[in-house]
Amino acid sequence: MDGMMQRRSRARAWACGMGAMAALALLSACSGYDGMFGSRPSTTAAAAPPASSSSSFTDRFTNFVTGNTSTVAQSDTPPGQPDLDCPDVQIRQGASTYSQSAQDNGSAALSTRFQASFVRFARECALHGANVTLKVGVEGRVILGPAGTPGEVTLPVRLAVVKEGINPQTIWTKFYEVPVTLAPGQENVTFTHVEEDMTFPMPPGNQFDQYVIYAGFDPQSMAAEPKKRPAKPVRKPKPRPQPQPQ
Repeated sequence: MDGMMQRRSRARAWACGMGAMAALALLSACSGYDGMFGSRPSTTAAAAPPASSSSSFTDRFTNFVTGNTSTVAQSDTPPGQPDLDCPDVQIRQGASTYSQSAQDNGSAALSTRFQASFVRFARECALHGANVTLKVGVEGRVILGPAGTPGEVTLPVRLAVVKEGINPQTIWTKFYEVPVTLAPGQENVTFTHVEEDMTFPMPPGNQFDQYVIYAGFDPQSMAAEPKKRPAKPVRKPKPRPQPQPQ
């Protein structure tokens, strides 16, 4: 009985935590998924920092998490080349959360091991000759469920750049297995992932305005990943019998 009460109490706490995460994700959506590099230019945008700023993408992501960030996109575009209007980051429909469950015990909530969701994003654009290079960062949170235990979990994350239109075209895509460790006594943990080399040709005209960066969980790709088979031991050749002397 005590064990059941503890699981129910943990389930209520987990549900409250997921409600808070949903509210935070909704707030992030309302802000247009702006990250530490800011959003598309607007009339209320703050003045851009000097182009000579040497803070790295990782440093800016850390500043973003702590709330000490810039609000305007920066670029290392050489003089003489136009500034880039970075595509927005959006969550793929139906790919905003990822969870795993233990054996069904009659209650879906009590069977949840963990649930992961995205919280916020960041991006940076640079034009190098005829190519565009994007740096994209995602931040999310993993919450331990009533049936969960401490340890490492693997999150199936996919990033993609898509040219939207009547016939959407995938320009760039990559799948990642992001490891996250929950220590004993830790009921939730933040995870981050950064892709620093999302490179593709710069499209002609104003087609770049149709590009969108998508992030999402992709468990189907994890299931499709071929598992490495253990290497077969090398068989040593049997020694040939030596002919007996006559």
